[in-house]
Order: sequence, then C-alpha cells, then structure tokens
Amino acid sequence: MSTEDEKLLKEAKKLPWDERLQHKNWKVRNDANIDLAALCDSITDPKDARLRDFGPLFKKTVADSNAPVQEKALDALLAFQRAADADASRYAKEVCDAIVAKCLTGRPKTVEKAQAAFLLWVELEAAEVFLESMEKAVKNKVAKAVVPAIDVMFQALSEFGTKVVPPKKILKMLPELFDHPDQNVRASSKGLTLELCRWIGKEPVKSILFEKMRDTMKKELEAELANVSGLAKPTRKIRSEQEKELEEEVVPETTGASTSEEAVVDAPVEIDEYDLVDPVDILTPLEKSGFWDGVKATKWSERRDAVAELTKLASAKKIAPGDFHEISRTLKKLITDVNLAVAVEATQAIGNLARGLRANFSGNARMLLPVLLEKLKEKKPTMTEALSQTLQALHKSGCFTLVDVIEDVRVAVKNKVPLVRSLTLTWVAFCIETSNKATVLKLHKEYVPICMECLNDGTPEVRDASFSVLTAIAKMVGMKPLERSLEKLDDVRKKKLSDMIGSASETVLSSGTAPTTASGAATSARGVADSLSMKRSAASMLSGKKPVQAAAGTKKSGPSKSTAAKKADGSQSKASAAPEIEDVEPAEMSLEEIEERLSSVVKAETISQLKSTVWKERLEAIGLLKQEVESLTELDKSAELLIRLLCAVPGWSEKNVQVQQQVIEVITHIASTVNKFPKRCVVLCLLGVSEKVADIKTRAHAMKCLTAFCEAVGPGFVFDRLYKIMKEHKNPKVLSEGILWMVSAVEDFGVSNLKLKDMIDFCKDIGLQSSAAATRNGTIKLIGMLHKFVGPDIKGFLSDVKPALLSALDAEYEKNPFEGAAVAPKRTVRVLDTSSSTSAGSSDGLPREDISAKITPTLLKNLGSPDWKVRLESIDAVNKIVEEAHKRIQPTGTVELFTALRGRLYDSNKNLVMATLSTIGGLASAMGPSVEKSSKGILADVLKCLGDNKKHMRECTLTALDSWVAAAQLDKMVPYIIVTLGDQKTGSEGRKDLFDWLSKHVPRMGDPSEALPLLKPSASSLMDKSSEVRKAAESFMNEILKICGQEVVGRNLKDLPSPTLAIVAERLKLTSVHEGFSESVKMVTPSMTLPSKAGLKNSKHGPNDRGSNVGKPMSQRGLPARASVTMVSTQDYVKSQALFNIKDSNKEERERRVLVRKFKFEEPRREQIDELKIDLFKHFREDVSLRLWNSDFKRQIDGIELLQKALPSSGKEVIELLDILLRWFVLRFCESNTTCLLKVLDFLPELFDSLKDQSYMLTEAEAAIFLPCLVEKSGHNIEKVREKMGELIKQMVNIYSLPKLLPYMLEGLRSKNNRTRIECVDIIGYFIDHHGTEVGGLMKNLPSVAALTAERDGEIRKAALNTLATAYKNLGDDVWRYVGKLSDAQRSMLDDRFKWKAREMDKRREGRPGDARAALRRSVRENGSDVAEQSGEVVSRSVTGSMISRDNFGYPDAHMDRHMVPRQMPAATGPADWREALEIVALGLPEQSVEGMKVICHELTQAADPESTVLEDLIKEADRLVSCLAVMVPKTFNFSLAGASSRSCKYVLNTLMQTFQIKRLAHAVKEGTLDNLITELLLWLLDERVPLMDDGSQLLKALNVLMLKILDNAERTSSFVVLINLLRPLDPSRWPSPTPTESLAVKNQKFSDLVVKCLIKLTKVLQSTIYEVDLDRILQSVHIYLQELGMEEIRRRAGADDKPLRMVKTVLHELVKLRGTAIKGHLSMVPIDAEPQPIILAYIDLNLQTLAAARMLTPSGPMGQTHWGDAASNNPNPSTHSADAQLKQELAAVFKKIGDKQTCTIGLYELYRITQLYPKVDIFAQLQNASEAFRTYIRDGLAQVEKNAAAGKTPSSLPLSTPPPIGAIPSPKFAPSPVHTKSIGSKMDSNEDDASGETQLAFRGQVDDSRLHSVDQPTDRYQTSAGTLDALRERMKSIQAAAVGHFDGAQSRPLTSMNGSNMLHGGTRLDSEPQQQSNIPPMDERALSGLQARMERLKSGSMEPL
Repeated sequence: MSTEDEKLLKEAKKLPWDERLQHKNWKVRNDANIDLAALCDSITDPKDARLRDFGPLFKKTVADSNAPVQEKALDALLAFQRAADADASRYAKEVCDAIVAKCLTGRPKTVEKAQAAFLLWVELEAAEVFLESMEKAVKNKVAKAVVPAIDVMFQALSEFGTKVVPPKKILKMLPELFDHPDQNVRASSKGLTLELCRWIGKEPVKSILFEKMRDTMKKELEAELANVSGLAKPTRKIRSEQEKELEEEVVPETTGASTSEEAVVDAPVEIDEYDLVDPVDILTPLEKSGFWDGVKATKWSERRDAVAELTKLASAKKIAPGDFHEISRTLKKLITDVNLAVAVEATQAIGNLARGLRANFSGNARMLLPVLLEKLKEKKPTMTEALSQTLQALHKSGCFTLVDVIEDVRVAVKNKVPLVRSLTLTWVAFCIETSNKATVLKLHKEYVPICMECLNDGTPEVRDASFSVLTAIAKMVGMKPLERSLEKLDDVRKKKLSDMIGSASETVLSSGTAPTTASGAATSARGVADSLSMKRSAASMLSGKKPVQAAAGTKKSGPSKSTAAKKADGSQSKASAAPEIEDVEPAEMSLEEIEERLSSVVKAETISQLKSTVWKERLEAIGLLKQEVESLTELDKSAELLIRLLCAVPGWSEKNVQVQQQVIEVITHIASTVNKFPKRCVVLCLLGVSEKVADIKTRAHAMKCLTAFCEAVGPGFVFDRLYKIMKEHKNPKVLSEGILWMVSAVEDFGVSNLKLKDMIDFCKDIGLQSSAAATRNGTIKLIGMLHKFVGPDIKGFLSDVKPALLSALDAEYEKNPFEGAAVAPKRTVRVLDTSSSTSAGSSDGLPREDISAKITPTLLKNLGSPDWKVRLESIDAVNKIVEEAHKRIQPTGTVELFTALRGRLYDSNKNLVMATLSTIGGLASAMGPSVEKSSKGILADVLKCLGDNKKHMRECTLTALDSWVAAAQLDKMVPYIIVTLGDQKTGSEGRKDLFDWLSKHVPRMGDPSEALPLLKPSASSLMDKSSEVRKAAESFMNEILKICGQEVVGRNLKDLPSPTLAIVAERLKLTSVHEGFSESVKMVTPSMTLPSKAGLKNSKHGPNDRGSNVGKPMSQRGLPARASVTMVSTQDYVKSQALFNIKDSNKEERERRVLVRKFKFEEPRREQIDELKIDLFKHFREDVSLRLWNSDFKRQIDGIELLQKALPSSGKEVIELLDILLRWFVLRFCESNTTCLLKVLDFLPELFDSLKDQSYMLTEAEAAIFLPCLVEKSGHNIEKVREKMGELIKQMVNIYSLPKLLPYMLEGLRSKNNRTRIECVDIIGYFIDHHGTEVGGLMKNLPSVAALTAERDGEIRKAALNTLATAYKNLGDDVWRYVGKLSDAQRSMLDDRFKWKAREMDKRREGRPGDARAALRRSVRENGSDVAEQSGEVVSRSVTGSMISRDNFGYPDAHMDRHMVPRQMPAATGPADWREALEIVALGLPEQSVEGMKVICHELTQAADPESTVLEDLIKEADRLVSCLAVMVPKTFNFSLAGASSRSCKYVLNTLMQTFQIKRLAHAVKEGTLDNLITELLLWLLDERVPLMDDGSQLLKALNVLMLKILDNAERTSSFVVLINLLRPLDPSRWPSPTPTESLAVKNQKFSDLVVKCLIKLTKVLQSTIYEVDLDRILQSVHIYLQELGMEEIRRRAGADDKPLRMVKTVLHELVKLRGTAIKGHLSMVPIDAEPQPIILAYIDLNLQTLAAARMLTPSGPMGQTHWGDAASNNPNPSTHSADAQLKQELAAVFKKIGDKQTCTIGLYELYRITQLYPKVDIFAQLQNASEAFRTYIRDGLAQVEKNAAAGKTPSSLPLSTPPPIGAIPSPKFAPSPVHTKSIGSKMDSNEDDASGETQLAFRGQVDDSRLHSVDQPTDRYQTSAGTLDALRERMKSIQAAAVGHFDGAQSRPLTSMNGSNMLHGGTRLDSEPQQQSNIPPMDERALSGLQARMERLKSGSMEPL
C-alpha cells in the first residue's frame, strides 16, 4: 500500500462513521467496515448506546457496489447482530431489503454471509420481516438470486422451527416456485416443501399445496415424501431464549442437566391446518348464485341444487366470519324437507359450515342441534350417514361441548323412536372419546345418570349405546365416577360393563403405550441426527443428497460469543464417545490453494508439466508424480490434496489414454495405501472413474480403482453413489459396464455391507427396464449373484417382473445356487463405516418393509367391527399388506395390529378364528425373530385355540405354530407351552396334538436343554385320564431323554411328588436314577420303602380318572406278577408306621397356598388336585394314601374306615391335617359314587364331634375350602344324602360360629339348583327357630328368603313361607322390618301364612308371636352375663396391659394355641347385651368384633339419655372397653390393609367416638389405657398406607375428630401427662411393620409434631381448666422430661430450635403465668431438695422473673434463691413472716386478676379457694382502701362462685359482669399493683413461637375447626380434700418415699411406676377405690416440703390474721 493510501486511511479514521462508510474511496470504506466489525465484536453489553448509532448505517453499507467492500460490510453486520439484542430488530426491514436487492446475486461467499445475516435477524426475533423480504426475493427474475432465498428459508425453518418461523407465508410463496422455469429453483422448492412436511405433517401440506401443482411435480413429491417421517425439533433458539440458558448455566451442574433434559423432552408444537389457510368469503358468491330464490323453489331439484351450491362453497377449509343466522334458519327448515335428497344436502351443508367456521358457528349450531337429533329417526342410510358426519363435525370443530347441549341430549334420549335414542348415545360416546379429560370430568355427573336410565331401555341397541358411553367415560377418567352407579346394576349388566371397560382399557394400554415409546425413540434419534448434521440447502432434502457436517453450518451462521463457544465445547467433550459423522460432500478449493498446500510434497515443475498442452510432458509428469507419491511415508496427510490435484490437472477430461491409465493407477495406489481414505475423495473421483469403466482401454484400471475404493470406504457407500451416476448418465456403457463391475464386487465383498433394498430397486427400476440388452443381461447376472448370498427369498421382490425376464432369472439362479453363510467374502473392508456396515434389512440381509403407515386406525377399528364380513375383509387386508411387502416386514407399528388380532382369536365365527391364525402365522414368517417382542404374548392366545374340539381348528393352530417356530426359536415359546399344558381348557385332544408337535420340533432345537422346563408338565400328563395324551407325553419325554440323557432328565424331575416321580421312572425306564427317586420317596413318609410297581400303577389313578380302568384286573394292565407279591410283603411293615405324619406340616402355609373363592363354590382345578395329591402322600401313611387316592370307590371306603379307627386317638394330628381331609372330602362330594359319598357323610359327623370335644373352631381357610361345596351339594337328588348333608350343616355351628356360617347359606340361596335353595331356606328357618333371631346376620338373610316367595317353583315358595313364618314366631310384627321390598301379592301370601302361624301357636298355647324374644331380652337385662358365664361360653381375657409392640397384633393372637382356641361366642345366641359384646370384642378378631361393637354403640347411645341407668354400669367397665378398642385399632387397620373391607376400622373408631362423647366415661379411662390409645391413633394418622385404603380419606377424618374428642373429654391431667411422655422418641417396635422409607429420626420428628399440636390444644384452654388438672403430676412429668434430657442436651436442642422442648417450656410458662408464685406449692412430687437441684426449678425461677418484669405478678421472695425447702429449715429463728408475706403477695396477685376483665373469673375462683384453705383470714381487711363497688363485686362474686361450686360448674361457665375499678390501696404491705393492666394470658409467650401459631389440630392435611371445649366436671374434690392436713401429710410422705425409691434409676416411661395409684389433687383416686396404705416409716419434720410446714402453722393458729 502506498504512502498516499496510508495517509488517506489515517485521515479518514478521524471522520464520523457514516462519512467513513460512505466515503468515495473504496479502501476507506473497506477499512471502516473492518474497524466497525472489530468494534462490534468488542462490545459485550447488548444495551450499549453505540449499537443504536450503528444500526441505521447498514442499509447502505450492504448495498455497496464494490464486491470486497460489500463482503466486509456483511461481516460488520454479522458482528453487529451478534453483539445486539432483540431491540436491533427495528433496523431489520431496511437492511433485509438491501440484502435482497444487492447481495443474493454476488459471490458465493457474499451469498453465504447474506444468508447468515438473515438467520441472525430471525434469531433477533425479526422472523416476520425476514419472510416479507423473502417474498420479494423469490420474485427476482434472476434464478441465481431465488435459490439462496429458498435455501435460507429452508435453513431458518429447519433450525428454528415453525414456532419462530410461521409456515403460513412460506406456503403462500411455494405454488409460484413449483412452476419456475429454473430446475434448481424447483428442486429447492421441493426440498423446502419436504422440510415443511417434517414440521407440520404431510397431510396439511398436501391439502394446501398439491391442488396447485402440476401432476409431474405431484408425482415427484409423492416419491420424496415416502422418505420423510415423523416430526422435527428446533436445533437453534432465538436470542432471548439463549440468554435465559446462559443465566441458567450459573446454577449448579445437576440443575443444568435436568433443565437440558426437560428441554429435550419438549413435545413438538402441533400446527392446525386451519390456521395455515386464508379465510374464504362465501356469502358474496352465495348471494350471486341465486341461493335464496333456489331454496324457495317448488321443485325439489332446484332446492337441492341451491343447497348443493352452498355445500360446495362451504367446503373451503376456512370460511370468513359473517352473518350466517338467516342461512342457518333456512337450513333448519330444509333438514325437515319432504324430499330426502334436499334434507341430506342441507345436513351436509351444516357439517361443512361447522368445519369452516368452527367457533364462529357455535350459536347457529346450538339452534340446529335439536332438529338434527330429531332427524335421526330417519332410517335411510344416506340420511343417517350425513347426520352422523355432521353431528361429529359440530363437536370436533368446537362449535359446542357436551356440557352446553345436555338439555338437548336429555330430550333426544327420551324420544319415542328407539333409533333416535341409540344414535344420540352413539354420538355422545364419540364426543366423549374425542374430548379431553378435563372436559369429561365436568360432564360425567350429568351424563352417567342418563346412561344408567337408558340401560333399562327395552331396545337392545339403546342399551348397547349406553354401555358404550359409560365405557368411553371410564376410559377417559377411570372407574371412580361410575362406582356409585354400578352398585345399582344387576350382576349381568355389571359384568358386561366391566368386560367392555376392561377390553377398552386393554386396547388403550397396548395400542397407546408402544407407539408413544417408538415415536419418542424416533424423535430422540432424529434429534441426535439433527444436532450432528445440518442441511446446507433445500435441495439436499431430495434423495441422493447427503447432509453436511454440523460444524460447517455453525461456522457459517451460528452465534460466536465466547459463552456459546464454551457451551459447544462442553457438549462436544461430553459426546466424544459418540461416532463422528464424516463430511462426504467435498468443499470447493481453488487450484492455487491446492498447489500452495502441496508445495512441500510435489515439485512445482511436476505440477506445471501436468498443465502442459503436450501429452508427452503430461505423461512424463504423471510418471514423476507417481514415483513421488509412492516414495511418500506420510501419505494420509496429503491424500485428499493429491486427489484434488489429479481431478483438476490433468483432470477427467484428459484425452490421452496412457495419461488416463497413469492417473487412475496413482488414485488406486493412494486409496490402497492410506490408513483412512476420505469419502470426499471417492465423491470427487467416482464420476470420472465410472466414465472410464465404459472405455475398454481404461476399463481394467477403472474397475481396479473402484474395488480399491470399496476396500477403503466400503462397497455400500460406493454403490449408493454409483446408482445415481449410472441412472442419469447419457452413455449406456457406463450403466452396463458398471453393473458388470457390481457383479464382481458383490462376489468379492458379499452383501453384508450393502443396502439390499436399494440394490433390488435399482435392478428392477433401471437395470431390467433398460432397452440395452447388455444392461439387462448384466442386471440378471447381478441378481443371480445376490441369490447366491441371500437365497430364494429374493424372488419375492421380483414377482412383478416380466415373465421372459423371470425365466432368465430362474436360469441364473440355477447357475448361482444359494450358499448362505458358507460363502466367505474374498475381500474385506479396511475401515468399516458403522453407518453403512449394517444392512437395511434383517439378519438374513434382505430388506424388510415398514408397514406402520398402512396399519390405519380404520383398519384396526374394522377388525373389531360387529359385522363379520367387515372383520373378514380387514383380516384379508392385513394379508394383502404382508403380500405387498414381499412377506418381509419390520416390527414397527405391529403391536396395535397384534392387539386387534388377539380379539379375533376369540371370535364367535370359527372361520374368522382360523383366518386369524393363518394371518398370525404369516405375520410371524414375515417379521422373523422380532415377532416375539412385538406380539405382546399373543402366542398364549394362539395356543388356547388347541382347546377347540374341531380338528380343522387345531390343524390351523399347529400350522401357525410351525410358522412361529420358524421365525422365533422354540425356546422362546416354552413358557407359553407350559401354561397351555397345565390349562384344563386345552382338552385332551389339544394336549395330545401339542405333544406330537413338540416331539417333531424338539430334535431340531439348537440347545435342547431349553426344553427341560417342559418335563414337569409332561410328567403330570403321564397321569392324564386320556390314554392318547399319556402316550403322546411319554413319546415327547422319550425324545428329550434321547437328546439330553438320563442324568439331566433325572436331575430336573427330582422335585416331583413321589407318585408322579415313580410313574415317570417306570415309564421312561430311568434305571440309572432310581436311587435318587428312592430318596425322594423316603422323604414323603419317614422310613417308607420304595413303593412297588403295582402300588405305583394304582396310585396314578386319581380323582380325575373317574371310571377309567375301574374294575379291570391287574393282569390285564400288563404288570408282572411278582409286583403284587412285593406289595403284599411290604404292607405289614408299612402298617406298623404312624398313620399321620405332622413332622414337617405347615398348615398356615398350605392354607395360604390353596387359593379358593370365598362363599361361592367352584369345581376343583387341576393344579389344586395335584397339590392335594402331594400333600396327601406326604402327610398320610402310604397304605392310607394309596387307598384314598384310588379310582376304585371300595378302596376309598377302606381308607375312610382306617381314618375312622384312628380318629379317637389322633385328635391333634387330625386337626393339623384337617385342611387336607376337607379338600379330599370336597373331591368326593364332586364325584357321582353314592356309596362312597354316604360313607363320607357317616364319617364327617364323627369328625365334627371330635373337633367339638377339643373346643376347636374351623379357621377361615378351612371353612372356605369345605362349606361352599357342602352348601352347594346339599341339594343332592338322593333324599338320604340331602338329609345327611342338612344335619351336617346344622352340626357345623358347633365348630364354626353361626354369624360366619350365614354368608355361605346366603350364597346357597343364589344357587342354580332348586333343591339346594330349598335346603338352605329350611336350614335358615331351623337356625331362627333354635338359635333365636338375635344372632348377628340372621336377619340379613330374610330379604333373600322373602324374595323367593315370588319364584315359580311351588316347593321353593312353600319353604320360604315356612321359614318366614318361623321368623314371625320369634319376632312378631317386627318381621316386616326385615323382609325388604315385596309386591302386594307376596305381602298377601305372607300375611295369610303369618295369620295361620298365629292360630297354630294359639292352639298349642305357645303364646303370641314375638313373646319369646321380648322375654329373652328382659332376662338378659336382668341377669347380665351370668347365664353365659355359668355355661362357660364367655372367654375372659385381660387386654388392659399396655401394647408393647405393634408386631404382636397379628390376626390369630400369638399367645393363644391356634388349635385349642376356646369357643369364641355363644353357640345359641349372638351378643345379648353389652357385656357379652365386650367379650366378643376382647377376642380381637376384626370381622367378628363388629357385631359386638354394634351392641356396644347401641348401649352407649342409650347411656347418653339422662334418665338411663346403664351409665353407671358402663363407667365401671369403661377402661376395659377402651383398652379392648385400643387393641382393636391396629388389628382392624392391618386387617383392612391386607385386602379386607374397612368396615371394622369404621366400627372401632365410631365406638371410641361414642365412648369419649360421654364425659364421665371418658374420665373413667385410666392413664395407661389413654397412653396406648393416643399412641395408636397418632401412629395411624401418620401411616402413609391409610389414604390408600378403602375410604382412606374418611378414616383419616374420623381419626382427627376422635383425637379432638379425646382431648376435649378425657381426664386432662392424664392427657397432659401422656402427651408430655410421648414427646420422647418412640420405641421403634411401635411403628408399623412395613416400615416407611424414611429414617427413624424423621418418623419420630413427625410423631413429635403431632403430639406438640395436641399439647397446644390443651395448653390454650388451660386458663379456663386450671382447676381441673392436678398441677403436681403435670409438673412431675415436666420435671422427668427435663431431667432425662439433661442440661447439655437442653442447650443443644435450644440451639437447634427443638419443638418438643419448646412445647414443654411453653406448658411450664403457662402454668407459672396462671398460678404465679403459688406454683411453688405444687412441687410435692418433685424432689426439690435433691442435689444437683432439679432443672425445673431454674425454669420456674426464670419464668417468675420474666413475668414479674412484665408486671404480671408480684415475686415472692428473692428471685435468686437456690433452695426451695421449708423456710424454717433455712432460718435458725423460724417465724411466720415469710408465710404471711407470701399469702399477702398471693392475695395481691388475685386482686389484680379480679381487676382485669379478662381474668376476673379465674381470680374469683382463686380467691374462693384461698377462703376455703385459710378460713381464719379476713380478706376484706385487705380491701379497706378499695372502692365500695369493688368490694361489693367481690362479695357477690364469691357468693356466685360458691353457688356454682355446689352445682358442679367450672369457672369457664360462670357468667360474671365486668369488675368495677379498684380504688387506690396505698397500704405498705402490698407491692404497687397496676390498675387495668391488660393480661396477655390469652396469648402464649414467645417460648412457643411456632407452636402457638397452630390454632387447630390438623393432621395430614385434615383441618378441623372444632374448638376444644372446657370439661364440665364438678370441683367437689377441691372442697372435700383441701382442708385435711393429715391426709395431705400422708400423701406427701408416700409421694416422697416413692420419689426416693424411683428417681435414682430413671426409666424411659417412669410414669406408670410412680403414679400407679392414680392420685388426684387432694388425694382422691381416679377410680374411686380406697387408697392403699404404704408401710413407710414416719419422716422427720424437715423432710416435709414448705407447703406442709405452712399448713401445720395454719392449723395450730400460729399465723396471725392479716
């Protein structure tokens, strides 16, 4: 640069920016732009003022006429955009217009920078301005300027997404571009269209754009759209969002990670097509079309045409809003037009208007809806279809919601035409299905009652539609809204609804979950791909174009701030493990740059010679270059540059063959030598090399070069690139010779690295379609070579080829037979590319097609259509889809298809089931191994089809299994086969076929050991009743035996039960493992020998062998004769063994294992029978087992006789094995042999008598095993059997309580057998007659009995009437209350029968009906429980002890012998009175105790009556009652948590509530019991499982209310003491056994918080209840708590703000505040003379000082004293001065309280108490200076208090007027007392900060505003006990002695040991019992407290009156 230029530039720098940038010298402008860019880069604050000055400059700089200056101006603009924020977008319009006008036609770099500037404007939130500029840019006449504009729109859309770049304007631009004359513009517009499809979906784009395209363009785009899948995600954010992210980076790393994860998971924004189109005005053209005249025409055709014109106009996607009211009114009339065509057209017009106007049509839609619903009565299909579509459109378009039209629906469902009702409900179901959950939650309350009413409709279609609405509601919002309604349904409808809901939810689950996951995975995969790569241009979206590297895009347009760079670096380092995607598109590079970079490798002379025009020089130069290249050691660094050099000079247009050959050789050498050959180099060379293949002179060299490329980068990449080159090249030789090279390449490399789908498509579409014979022949050879590797399956892809070519192909297949895996590739790829190494197909190489798009919702819906023809068509459609995919499909989208096909396997049409099986087999073959995962267990449903009795069906199933096993291995099918073999529904023929099939396929398994799990089910089948099954199973097991060997088989069969084991050993001749079997047999019975073969043969016949082989002699069964001899010889030895073996018996485990349905009888299942056999042989002697388990009934009878003989001497053993016997008896009941059944019925009464003698009661499990069968079979067709069974049921009450027996009888009343129902009715009558009606549950059966009076069968009616007459005899007219709702005819029948019964009773002189019941009740009330006690029926159990561990509250009590439980309740009657009921509750059985609690609640209700006499009796038992209920609380809750109903929990809480509502009962509860109860209630309030229980929220509320009631009414001293004790950490064993995840410390913290809340409740009302509590005991509890903590711990907790400690301090503070210095007189239970001094004393002193400082009391003596003993013991000259002074101070404090209106009541009570304690003191002498009014107020007040005390009222209930002001009292004896000082007693001190904030007891979110009330308890105890000094002295002595004995070793809960006598304040015991005298020696006077000394002086009169 010259000095003049330098000088000019230097001078120019002084100029302002605008002058510099507009300077006439281009160098000045250039320099100014560079400086401006540098300055903008240095600005870090986007709000910098300089940026505002720069903004307006760019509109001119970017339009500079000098290209280099313009480029620098764009650099400056980019720097400005990166530095600025969204405020800079104000300059965007002018700058964008300038760029559009001047930059898009410039240099490539200029265009690139211009595009980056556009993208940064979008980033700066100027997307609208950007799109407006693009609208101008695409109209440019120069095509070169249009392509970059389209590309930048493409980039903006792909990077920012449609949320930032609105697609509407782009969609408007595209139609013009499709017809552009330039093909590059058209290609770019296609790419932009494809990108739009990725963002907004294919369908909206098609509907908006396709109608504006030419057909050719449509076809091309359709082909490209097939490659577009899913939705895209933005990869770049606008500036404001980037700034938010940068702020978030300051947050710790973990937070950042979670934020980024959330950002990734963001769902793509769904764009409605409606928003993308412009509204169309249809009113104007409609007016012009003559619509209004046409609709009024008389001819129907004219009316139809007019409406049709409206329909056509309204079909626009979006209609401009306007006044459509008149049109709607006209259409409303036309809907009812007499001509059907007009009505249909009008209906369709309404639908179109709704779709186009949406919300703007809502008012008109509401008006039209009633008419449309009424029109549903039309039966013509065209009308019905039109109405259906229109109604659906009205809802889908949002014209209204179902909530808006509820009244219209109500009217429609009451229409007299059934079709209207059913179609209306169908439409409602559709609307619910397409609504969101929130909407359905609003409307279900209105629609469920409508549907429930319609379920009773007489038309089946209406009922079905109603069911579908309920199903839709349940599907959307769950079953909860339907629960109450379902209770009103009968069983049939309830079952149908449950089935529909179940199948719907199953479909939703199976079809909804998988696709979401798949799409989520696909989206995430695309997100990764999008983040790794970015498309450079729109045209790159088209097939054949590959994405470029992401870094290039970032470099080009990304933000370059330092923070962003750091973030990018961080993300790259994290993703370093991920494989990098190589940039395969070569960038531009000039020859000069190549020469410069190669200067150190290649001589300059060589390069210059290569440029020579003389071919010899070029030949010489290429030879020298070849030598130089071969001599290079580090060729990798220069490889790409060398290739670029050769492509440039001499280049591929070289004419000399020798030079061409040399160039190809050099390229081949480079490709073969370098370690990693870049794919860019292949792209650079491929076109030239492929052209050289066409030339015979260079063909060999070129083919060798292509092979070297394949070795370097893989044949997949080379082939993909060659397809496009060969396809488009004009020289046919390039195609034909290229295909021949491909043949050799496939032979060399195999197909593992090729995309076979692309190759096959290329062969079909290009090679075989070519007109050149050489090309076709080469293609045939290529396909033949593919056949060699992939086999005959390739033929499926070529089925549509011409026949002539097919025959040529077949000939080629024969030349190249399939060799498969045996073919080893001759060449290998050096560096395998992961992206192209795997084939696009499956493991066998052939491609599989994705059919998910073809599996449409319509297809899936049609598979479940009610029309069988539609279902069949849908199955055929699935088969067709598989055929079209060449029977090779991908698993994508098949999950929903398999779910739909599963339903067809249960189709009522068997032909459809067989077609479905064929389809499933075809799908399995087409999918291959992936079918196992996608099918979601459909194989189990396929195998169930083997249970069909039609042979053809089973054959179809086996064919499907053949296809399945070919696709997926047999080992994956084994678990399903095991289940099928064990399923009884499979049937013998099905099992036989399955075993045959297995025998055929097991030898072909790769790993035969996978079939070993089938051995056990096969062994069970060896005992099947069908000989064919046994034979097939044996054959199958022999197959396994051949493959696996005896040892392996024996090892897998050792766990079988001994009988089965022995049979297997015999059948399979397992001699080598006989010893192992022998051992297992010995384990069954101690010292039992191996059973003989005969025994084994017999033992195989079990209960399932009814009639098989019975009566055949043994010799016919082919058994050796000596076997029977062996049997006989061993019998004597066996009989010497014990009959029963209970050594390893675990009855509880068996009962848990044997799952039976309670109450209702079900036939024993196969697995239950097998388990019974195992248990029988294990626990009974061998000969007994073999007899009982024999098909010969005579042998069974012999077994029963053996049991009969052993019964008297084996009582305990029989009880232990009772469940096994009962299960065996059930089997006998189910058999048809009468002789054996009668023998069983003879044995059972003896068994039950034996159990009764041992006082044994059946367990629930035993009853559930036996009773359902006994009740069901009681209706036997043989009368003798019926009689015996009836007697047996009557006998059952001796061993199973009647209330628990009755539900089984109730189930019997529902039996299908009329005889059973008659027997059950008679037995219920027997129970009523013999056990009375008071037994809980008997009355509940009467409605069921009464309902039978309406039966047709006369015998049932007669039995029911007799039973009801018996009930009438016992109950009298009360029976009508229990019989339920009856018809008039039934009532008439009953009335006649009752009158007849009354006459009969009168004849027999049995009294009147109901007399017996009344007499029984009277005797029970008079005698209590004496009668029951005398009969030994009442069990007394002590449950008053404290609950030590919650784990002991199991269902059967741990301390009771489960076999010897005494009788639980009277056999004759239920709980007759509350005492008997209490005994039932004391047993602790949750279900049974409910009856007892009912009686107790009834008595408690009566006790609340003031006139009742029951209360006194209840008070005596109150503590025991509450103790029992406290024990029941955890039992009932645990019982409910185990799956039972919460009924017992509610009864327990209700009983406790009623108990604590009565204050006298609540006061009678002892402290230990209260402790247990409160602990349990608080623990269950904290238990996290309670809200999950049935009615959990109600239980929580009940627990809260109960706690409040306890705090209100329980004895307050006990409450305080218990709660203070509970502030300590709770014993871990008290927590529930399934411990929560929280630590013990956290749980204790929560528990303490609840206790603190309870204490706050008690403390807040302490002011009004101070005289109800024993302050001595409360202070003792506080003292114990503080002493246990110790000072160190107290200091630590005070620093940690410990709530429990703060609460104790608060209680103490409140007591001191209320009692003042008198509190020191309540320390009788605190060892105040102990050393060191108790901590409580220091706190009392501190509180007294604080309160004195607050002028709330007068201190008594020096505040710093440390000894609290008697004044006399501290003073050598005792005097009465201190006592006098203290009394005066107390009086002064009391007068101060009386003077304050807030505390006047409590003050008067304190004064009254002082007058009682000190009768000689004249209090009025102290009031001489007070006003007369004040003295009068005190006098009247004391009189009122005395009167109230006599009446038993508390201070809180005393209504007193406001006290008058106190006169001045200047007496020196009293400290000055403030007048009218406001008391702050109503608000707690700061010690309770947090605690005082809790004004109500709220647990677990349950807020209860109920206030704690004061207890109306009489205060007599203060009067009766205050004056007796002797009693007080004795009390003090005993307490101090107890303290000396117990305080030395403090216990964790010392309260129970210290306060066992439950003393009250004055010595009165809580339980009113006489106090026990303790043998404590007399104590010295000094040992007494100061209070005693003062009392002594008062008594002696030594204290002078004041």
